[in-house]
Amino acid sequence: MAQADFWLAHDFKNTFDGSFHMLFPRAKLPLQDTLVPLDGGMNGGILSSEWRLADFISLVHLVNWQVVEPEHRQTARRNLMEMIRLSREDWKAIRAETDNDREWLPGPQQKGASPLTGLEVGEEQVQAWLAALDMAEDLLEGRTLLPHFRIADKGINMKRFFDEPKPFDLVLSITGPAIAPYLEHGKILTSEEFNQIQRQFGGAGFLTFALWFN
Repeated sequence: MAQADFWLAHDFKNTFDGSFHMLFPRAKLPLQDTLVPLDGGMNGGILSSEWRLADFISLVHLVNWQVVEPEHRQTARRNLMEMIRLSREDWKAIRAETDNDREWLPGPQQKGASPLTGLEVGEEQVQAWLAALDMAEDLLEGRTLLPHFRIADKGINMKRFFDEPKPFDLVLSITGPAIAPYLEHGKILTSEEFNQIQRQFGGAGFLTFALWFN
């Protein structure tokens, strides 16, 4: 829901019309007849052909979106906050379970590898996940600032990013100019803080567990 609200906050029509034929080559999008190969473009993966790679570059270039419904961007943050709340409730319920029968998502008390992922969940993974939720909440509430590789003494206030929306330019957000209005002095998240959490998830990695836990 947060992802959908973020898109709906902006006018992304040019991005859709100018590049989404790489995903939907037969959808009669405006540039289908001009840019999609005559064979229909159904062979190979999205980035395994020159024409799709070119359209992916177009997509990145075209992510320069004006804000048209700012309330959707504000709602996106609230949805992310609700996801954090529900994840905490999830783990309260998981930890309260006393059985151990084909668990979709086992708690530390339910020993053995999950039949779904082949992974086992220990107390260290649960504690690390809860710490990651705290970290995400602090970022979304503006208590902790998101670092940017170009700026040493300031960080991005993500609460203001959502609640005080300005045009979203992907490239200029990466390079710096588009995030300048949200820069503040304060406590900045460090890579070591995140790495400390990530180490608790072992070889499978944080992303694997994050997708599973959510």
